[in-house]
Amino acid sequence: MSGENETVIIIGAGQAGGQCAASLRRNGWTGRIVLAGSEPHPPYQRPPLSKTYLSGEIGEDRLWLQPPETWDAQNVDLRTGVTATSIDREARTVRFSDGSQERYDHLVLATGSRVRTLPVPGADTEGVRYLRTIADVDHLKADFAPGKRIAIIGGGYIGLEAASVAKKLGAEPVVLEAMDRLLARVAVPELSQFYLDTHRDHGVTVELGAQVAEIATKGGGLLGGQKRVTGVKLADGRTLACDSILVGIGILPNQEIAAEAGIKTGNGIEVDGECRTSDPAIFAIGDCAEQENWLTGTRLRLESVPNALDQAKHAAAAICGSAAPKPEVPWFWSDQYHLKLQTAGLIGTQDTTIQRRPADNTELGHFSLFHLKDGVIIAADCVNDAHGFMAAKMMIAQRASPNPDDLANPEISMKDVMKAALGK
Repeated sequence: MSGENETVIIIGAGQAGGQCAASLRRNGWTGRIVLAGSEPHPPYQRPPLSKTYLSGEIGEDRLWLQPPETWDAQNVDLRTGVTATSIDREARTVRFSDGSQERYDHLVLATGSRVRTLPVPGADTEGVRYLRTIADVDHLKADFAPGKRIAIIGGGYIGLEAASVAKKLGAEPVVLEAMDRLLARVAVPELSQFYLDTHRDHGVTVELGAQVAEIATKGGGLLGGQKRVTGVKLADGRTLACDSILVGIGILPNQEIAAEAGIKTGNGIEVDGECRTSDPAIFAIGDCAEQENWLTGTRLRLESVPNALDQAKHAAAAICGSAAPKPEVPWFWSDQYHLKLQTAGLIGTQDTTIQRRPADNTELGHFSLFHLKDGVIIAADCVNDAHGFMAAKMMIAQRASPNPDDLANPEISMKDVMKAALGK
């Protein structure tokens, strides 16, 4: 039996923490598991928050990572609404916000991340929102109503997904992006332009190069009452009127508790291939962890659910002494309007981008971009193209060199492109 009379404490009850607890049991861990999270909910999925949960298509119960009663059935001591305040590595204890203290044999930090807040005057005003938790979305829903004008600061995936939901629900979104294109940090220019055109075609106002200088407000002070948002003041002197604001300008890793305990940190808590930190008894997984990526050979902190789940499984295997699962090709997805984007691999070093689009172009928004370096496929962006995504993912894993002409030719199936590239 694995872990008999031993305790694993998992700090953070998000998808990474929840997956780690479940994987420990599946790997035969018989010891104690304490899973502690700051939110008042059991572990849940975050991606639907900016999509189907925000739009009202699914209820809260559809977010759960597994049915809440399953944690009891798996003999996991789930503690909600509690945060870890300190780690004593010598005594191997964790102190929590409710005053309790627990001893661990293995500690997993799944502390996740927090939103990057808007650093301008007026940003603390009622009506300035963020989207990270169930509670955030519950507050946001009233702003996504017919006739409501909402300013969305940040043209990344969260902002664009929220804009598509706002438009669907009858609100009037305006997207303000400080860079000269949408998705500038995560996408190639061709994909940025596609989404810019898509949102504008749906009637969304998009302002590029829009530097936010201040949040315009009314109320408060000598006038009394609660101060509320009336608009966004831009650096060029314009003020764009709005009823509320959603800020989506990135996230920061929650690594402070590790740093305070003397664990090595950089852009996240530094871990090895097994997700161990500089303290062999302590692991870190998910958004808070910085790890050498097997595909790129560089240290990265990947903000994605598949990565969080993959790291959780690796940490659980290491704790149980089980064989490590095969690492996955990094992948991501985004739902906007009728479009499902699936991305495999990591861009940044490509020297060639090949576009593949149906010859008759009758399928709106059906195309793929394949990114190669020295002839080897390293990433792909596939819009409404599940076959292209799956084939690309397999070729990336094998570091294959597909024929560029075949990749660009929609008359040749992606299955055949892949077989030729893999020598099958």
